[in-house]
Amino acid sequence: MSSGPDPKVGDEVEYAPGRLAIVTDIRKGVLYLRGRGSREWAAETEALTVARTREERIAAGDAW
Repeated sequence: MSSGPDPKVGDEVEYAPGRLAIVTDIRKGVLYLRGRGSREWAAETEALTVARTREERIAAGDAW
């Protein structure tokens, strides 16, 4: 798993052990995540770990 200082839009992040979501927006420092369903929610940056960057997801053909 990659780690980075701050998740960016399009990055896949782990928000809980084994739970992944995509960063869809950043508004005033608040990250908004979307799971594989239609659920979207805000999350605190400190609680997230970058699993794959947007670039890694695109290279793997997994940009959903």
